[in-house]
Formats: sequence, C-alpha cells, structure tokens
Amino acid sequence: MKEDRLVKTTCPFCGVGCTLELHLKDDFIYRVTSPFDSVVNHGNLCVKGRFGYDFLYSPNRVTTPLIRKVPQKPGARTQAFDLSEWREVSWDEALDTAADRMVEIYRRDGPRAMAAYSCAKATNEDNYLLQKLIRALFRTNNIDHCTRLCHAASVVALQMAVGSSAMSNTAAEVIQNDVFIVTGSNVSENHPIIALQMKAAVEKYGAKLIVVDPRRIEMVNYAALWLAQKPGTDVPVFAAMAHVILKEGLANREFIASRTENFDAFAESMEKFTPAVAESISGVPQELIIQAARMYGSAKNAAIYWALGIPEHTHGTANALSLINLALLTGNIGRVGTGLNPLRGQNNVQGASDSGAMPWHYPGYQRVDDLAAAEKFEAAWKIEPGGLDRNLGLTTTEIMAAVQPGGVRCLYIMGENPMMSEPNLNHTRHQMEQIEFLVAQDLFINESGAFADVFLPATSWAEKDGTFTNTDRRVQRVLQAIPPRGNSRPDWRILCDLALRIEKRLGRQVSAGWNYQHPAEILEEMSRLVPDYAGIRYERIEKEGLQTPVPDLTHPGTPFLFSERFPRGKGKFHPLDYVPSAEMPDDDFPLILTTGRVLEHWHGGSLTRNSWMDDLYPEALVEINPADAARLKIESGQPVRVTSRRGSIVLRANVTPKAVSGVVFIPFHFREAAANLLTNDAVDPVAKIPEYKVSAVRITPAREEELATPEARQKRGRY
Repeated sequence: MKEDRLVKTTCPFCGVGCTLELHLKDDFIYRVTSPFDSVVNHGNLCVKGRFGYDFLYSPNRVTTPLIRKVPQKPGARTQAFDLSEWREVSWDEALDTAADRMVEIYRRDGPRAMAAYSCAKATNEDNYLLQKLIRALFRTNNIDHCTRLCHAASVVALQMAVGSSAMSNTAAEVIQNDVFIVTGSNVSENHPIIALQMKAAVEKYGAKLIVVDPRRIEMVNYAALWLAQKPGTDVPVFAAMAHVILKEGLANREFIASRTENFDAFAESMEKFTPAVAESISGVPQELIIQAARMYGSAKNAAIYWALGIPEHTHGTANALSLINLALLTGNIGRVGTGLNPLRGQNNVQGASDSGAMPWHYPGYQRVDDLAAAEKFEAAWKIEPGGLDRNLGLTTTEIMAAVQPGGVRCLYIMGENPMMSEPNLNHTRHQMEQIEFLVAQDLFINESGAFADVFLPATSWAEKDGTFTNTDRRVQRVLQAIPPRGNSRPDWRILCDLALRIEKRLGRQVSAGWNYQHPAEILEEMSRLVPDYAGIRYERIEKEGLQTPVPDLTHPGTPFLFSERFPRGKGKFHPLDYVPSAEMPDDDFPLILTTGRVLEHWHGGSLTRNSWMDDLYPEALVEINPADAARLKIESGQPVRVTSRRGSIVLRANVTPKAVSGVVFIPFHFREAAANLLTNDAVDPVAKIPEYKVSAVRITPAREEELATPEARQKRGRY
C-alpha cells in the first residue's frame, strides 16, 4: 500500500519520546515506522510504539459527550460502564451542565471544595490550561497528576539537593559512561529504547553496569555486578557504598570543596553504614557492596539511572538522596557521560510537571507560596492582587482523602484513572462514592470515568497538535495526523470552552484569557512565564525538539545540566538514617509484594488494553520464586489468591527465577486483578508518595472458578 501522506510525530507511550512516522491512507493510520536520523531513538521502536496505536480505532472509544441518566448522590455514587446508563448530549449541554454544577459548588463551599487531576498523557498545552483553570477561576492549588504516584520523591530530593528535578543528562550519553548504575528500573521492559543504548554501552563501548534490584531483570545479563537487595533497603546499600568511597579515599575532594555544602554532617552519618551492617539489613553480601563502591568511585565517567523502585516508598525521598549523595561525593555530575537520571514513565510526565500540574508549584517549579511568583502569575492571568491562593494545594492522595463534607466536593479528572493508580483501592472506591460532582475528560470510560456525572470525549495524540517533554527534557512536537473521531474534541479546546463558561457564570469582569486559536499560542504564553521554556516555539522544534533549559530564542538547548553551578548554588549533601518500610512481612503475611509494569502494557491499561497489546499479555500474573512456590505447593499457571491487609485478588502464578525468594511481583495494568487493591497507602512524609514497592502479602491456592471469567478479561474501556 502506498500512503497518501506521512506525518512525523512523537510516541504517546513511555518517557523516551521516540519519533514516529505515521503512514496514512484515506486518513487511516495503517503503519508506524521511525526515521533512522531520529536523535532520540535512531529508528528503533518497541512493540507498543510500533504496533500499539490501534486503540485509536477501538469500538470502545467514546466520541460523543455523555451525561448520566440517573443523578448521582454523595455516598451512593455508582459506576456506569454500560452506555445505556448514559445519554448522549450536545457539547453545549455537557459543558453548560459541568460549568453550572462546578460554579454552584464553588460558590457554596469555596476553593477548598474544588480539585483536579491533570494528565501525564496529555500535552504541555493541555496541562498548562487545566492548572490555569483550577487556579485562576477556582482560586485553589488542588491539582496534581501521576508524578505524585511515581517520581515525586525523586523530584523533591533533587530540588533539595541541587535545585532542579529533571534528568541531568541525556539517556544516549550512556555510551560515554565508564560505569553506570541501574536501580529500581526494569529498563528493558519500561524504557526499551534506552535499554538498547545501555546494552550497546556494555557490549560495544566496554562500560561496566551495576544493577541494584530485588528482581532478576533482563539487564542483569549485561551486568558486571548484581546487588539483589531486599525491597525497601536501598538507603543502607547506597550509604554503605558511600562509606567505602569515603574510607578508601575515592571521594572527589576538589569537587566537594568547590561545589558542595554540608559534607561533614553527611560524612558523619555514613559512619554507621558499614558494608557488614548493610548486608545484615539488605541481604546484599558486603563483598558485592565493596566492589560496587570501588567500581563507581574510581570511574572517570559514572552515571545513575533509576525509576519507580527508588521513589515509591515511605522513605522514597531518602532513597533518592542516597543516590544524589553518591554523585556529589564522586563529582559524577555536571559533565557529559555522568549524572543523576530519573527515567520518566509516561510520555509527558516531565512536561506535565514543567507545566505546573502540581499542588506546590506554578509552571516552571515556581512555588505557590512565594509572593513574587504569585504576583507574576496574577499579572499574566489578569487576576486582582492577592487573588491567587498562597497556600500549598492537596496532592493526589490528599485530594482523595479529603473527599468528604467540608472537604473536596467537586473533582475534575483529565485522562487520569485513580481507580487503578491509587493505593488501597478499596478505600479509593469508598472515597469516589462520596464525591458530589465529577467530570471525566478522556478517550474511554475507565474505572474512574464510570463514576462521572458528565463525560467529555477527548481526542487522542494523533488527532491534535501540541508538545510533549520527554525524560531527557526534550520538548518535541505532536502533530495532528487524522481528524478527531466522531464528535470528540482536543483537550485544550474542551478546557477553553469550559473556562469561558465558568468565567461568565462567576461574573469575572476581566478574563484570564481563553480565546486561543491554536496550541502554539498556549505554549508561547507558558514560555513567557517559565524561564526554562523561554526560547521554545513551535517553529524551533519541528525537526527534533530542544532540551530545556532554553533561556532565549537563539539558545540551542541544554543536553546536560550543572556544568558550572547548581540552580541552588552549591549541591547539598544530606545525612541519612535507615527507616524500615511501613509494613514488613510477618507470620500472617510472610511475602513482600512489589508492583510495576510489563513490556506490552502501559500504566492503568486504558490505551494498551484497548489495543491488540492485550492479546500479547491478556491477563495478570504473579511472579513467584521456585523455592517459594515449592514451599506453597504452587505450580505455574495455577490460580492463586494474593491477600494483603487491605484486599485480595485471584490471578495465575508464574513460577520464575526472575523473582527472588521472599518477594513476589504483580503488574498494575489489570483491572480484574488490580494490584493496587493490595498496596499500602502509607506515604513518604516529605514527597507524599505512596509505598507501592513494599506490601506484606500471603499466597494461597485458589480455584479456577475464582479467576475473572474470560468474558470479564476481554472487557475493555466501557466494559
């Protein structure tokens, strides 16, 4: 087949940000390739990027606005998956209904009653507008997105230590590493294209890889060392490495003296973390810890890459600080081939954060409780002095906990799915039932959208223009390739139409500005307010994007950060202590559950489970070590029940040496065996991120009939 046209755009899945070429015939995407000159992925694509786009054409897509037929009441709200429970309405009726009810609740209960979940799948422009709407119109900072549930602790720790929260280097620089650490990241499944670069670094360029992970992930096959720590014991392992580096004179004293502070307090706190102590806590042999410390400490260029296994703990901030301390201690930051690199999970989680979709920061990480920052945004949005809220807003988990009389009464969800992503889902369900008014804006009616009063059908990434910012801080174009399906609309257009209605009902005499004609105008407004985006315009990023910071219109972008100074001035060491996880195994719940992703699926499954990716990996499996399986008399393929103090699910066992003894793994993509029914909702006190990586569970045999039926497993989107 010969295409009518070819559209170059950016992948909508993980944070790598691969370049896609969409091949079209009669406005139908029939093939996806990638150009070999792509600066990000050099023509390589994973299975999702190359084949997972067919969710666009799923019959489960909702493409007409909907309103629930039966009005919902707080405390008695139910899920509606069947379209017979909804009625199709015009855009005017849907938006008028949403605006009327939102303004009614705001006038009655004030700003504290309003909250929104923004979306790491949506564009920078979409996220900028939703945070502007919730702040400028409803005068609250109660907006957050899934960064709170993945890298919040990394963001907080990096802000504390260096004053920036993004990857310091470009992932492709891994081939210039002499040594690199991968920890808390199953990179070959979660960021497959970066994994290809890491494998090349080892096999072609001679780099030495240290894997620190409780699972035997594929990258262990390429590693010089594998440190299999018990989940939740990262601080002792990395602090013990720092202990060895200090004792053996491997620290970069010149870098420490010129570019860091608080070293003495940090060094004193490392005294107690001997390799022997770390072994007693983590289970990692002290000989391996010493080897890893010497390898990293003596490298010319060393880097650290991590994902959710580091921040998703009640001590996630301390985990991330333990990595930052290592980089500061050895001077492995501020140069090509070094750095601190948190790998972002969703396609635009970096951009959503940059765009201000967080409760503590305006766009560009400007604090909402900083007077100068608040006055800056008041002037830009034509708000009266003192009009913006100076108080920190509620985080994702705090929003859900605050759903009650006198708390949050109205919730706006754009593209997120808390009924899959929140921990302790039984509690989340109870809270969702208490909401007074809920608007969902999405492609599919997912588990959360099924609670909505009004459903606003959005377009996919292929049906709109905008930008994504990948894990390398590269701002890239998203180009409309096909017309919107049905009566769906781009997120930015929905938000503008809703904002104008809200503004009119509130009687605001001066508009905050919602008459954008194209997303380029939205990005330009954001760029005027965010110094790191000041030099970004659509015409400058059509070919390959620019890496922030881009401080002016002639700046070429910044491949690596901190070459001369840190944004906070000097890098700050932080003393650390070991704090055990909130929930430890015992006789009743003897196993540790950890959760994560698989190659074929993506996060809550809203996209990939409406794709043929679901045929490649159609049901949830629990990975269990052969020794544990033998003790429990469990075989591969057998139904088992996994139970925690919060819930219970039934799924099939996968007996595999990939799981280490005492630890089981469940992916979180499957609604019929939702891993987050089991996970602990205890949070890191600093970053407010839940502890997804350590929950105590038990496993018992189950009957075949206890599994979700094949019909239930096949239900997607609307169910």
